[in-house]
Amino acid sequence: MRKAWIPGMVAIALVAAGGAWFADRAPASAEGPPPAAPGVPVVSGTVKAEDVPILRTGIGTVQAFNTVTIKVRVDGQLDKVAFTEGQEVKAGDLLAQIDPHPYQAVLAQATATKAKDDATLANARRDLARDQGLIGKQFVSQQVLDTQRALVDQGVAQVAMDQAAIDSAKVNLAYTTIMSPLDGLTGIRLVDQGNIVHATDTTGLVVITQTHPISVIFTLPESLLDTINQARSGGQKLTVYAYSSDDTTKLAEGKLALIDNQIDQTTGTVKLKATFDNPNNALWPGEFVTAHLLLTTRKGGLTVPAQSVQRGPNGTFVWVIKPDSTAEMREVKIGQINGGTALVDKGVTVGETIVVDGQYKVKVGAKVAATPQSNQTADAAAPAGSPAK
Repeated sequence: MRKAWIPGMVAIALVAAGGAWFADRAPASAEGPPPAAPGVPVVSGTVKAEDVPILRTGIGTVQAFNTVTIKVRVDGQLDKVAFTEGQEVKAGDLLAQIDPHPYQAVLAQATATKAKDDATLANARRDLARDQGLIGKQFVSQQVLDTQRALVDQGVAQVAMDQAAIDSAKVNLAYTTIMSPLDGLTGIRLVDQGNIVHATDTTGLVVITQTHPISVIFTLPESLLDTINQARSGGQKLTVYAYSSDDTTKLAEGKLALIDNQIDQTTGTVKLKATFDNPNNALWPGEFVTAHLLLTTRKGGLTVPAQSVQRGPNGTFVWVIKPDSTAEMREVKIGQINGGTALVDKGVTVGETIVVDGQYKVKVGAKVAATPQSNQTADAAAPAGSPAK
């Protein structure tokens, strides 16, 4: 039995040896070793040194510098409306005319009454002069003289009352001509021509708002109060930039006018008021805006694109691209982020290359294939109208 399986084993060994001999002499593969894996594609930027405005941002509301509801002060028919809705008017411009005829008649009546009483007073004074001449000759009694003096005094008082009536009639007549008390924009007309208006009416004729200049009321945390007061020490006027409510479009540039004298204890904020010249009506009463208060300008501050800043378990960080094209996670301290630019207080140095876009594929020590960020890309990342540095 042992001799029966020996030839089979010999045959298997010969086949295996032949396979190895042919494998050793097979031609080598023409492809060579597999290529190295490509780096992670990213967009890169550079840490820069720039003059950076230090801003504090709050939500605010545009408020007209002055708002006046034009009301009538006498009763009558509205004969004329001299303004158009939305018109820009100047102080002293004619707005409306109430029928003046009843008040002209009252003035004429008061003037005539005074003329009559002037004549009566003049006659009483002549009688008094005659009585004074006759009293020495005892042609009139002292009582008659005293009575005449009293009549003269009554006449003087009556004439004075008549003059007061004339003055009142003139005032009421003047009230029939309604003039603008300030420069501003008229709103929607509240009463149409031909209606009877009354001094007791509550609606008025129109509302005029002064928009040159105009104000913005905004709030900031009370913790910034000392910083703001230090920045405005010596009477320095701090600059305020007004942006659209979505903080993308610069609308106007003005000056901080005042800080409210009380802190809102329910919110822990303080109100501030800024004044803007607003020559082109870029700011409109009642509009919500984002206000940026410029405290100072940091010279040579380190800046990176805002989108390069990431947030992790230990705080904020950026991906730094080392000279060997590998990525390093670097913790940074951010001073502020504004206008698409982040101010870095600590963590990077000028000239270092960082990852601006594509961070989600980057790992510590991984190779990256960086494409420099173009100017157009950088401009698109930053909101339009960023404050000038």
